[in-house]
Amino acid sequence: MAHTPVNHPARPVYRAIGGLVGLYFVVFGVLGVIASLGNDLFAQDDTKVLGQGTNLGYSLVSIVLGGVVLAGIAIGRNIDVAINQFLAYALMVIGLASLAFLQTDANIFNFTIVTDIVVLTLSLVLLMVGMYGKVGTEEEQEAFEKARLVL
Repeated sequence: MAHTPVNHPARPVYRAIGGLVGLYFVVFGVLGVIASLGNDLFAQDDTKVLGQGTNLGYSLVSIVLGGVVLAGIAIGRNIDVAINQFLAYALMVIGLASLAFLQTDANIFNFTIVTDIVVLTLSLVLLMVGMYGKVGTEEEQEAFEKARLVL
């Protein structure tokens, strides 16, 4: 049995937070596209948006990530939970990998330390949203509560 709560009372709040994270990625991506228009896709220059380093490639990735999160939030029915958890882990991998390559030519998304901190923080927020947004039947909720009391 999964250890994530079912029908958490604050589920609508968590969905709203997930929507804000998705909206942030979209807004950041659009502003990044505007700021880096005319540059190479993976340019490593001093382009900054909202205090974070970016380039056209990462801006486009941000738009796609934000759109996927917003689509999952709009659909609901535990699809948002799966999307948020998967993207949270993917963002953690991206953030940690980019941290390792920050001062090298392998920094293809033009990350700065601020960008890394934001990506890792938003990944943790998405993970939290994914863990507390699960919807289930009353029987599933009762089974979760019963299993939780046993532990």
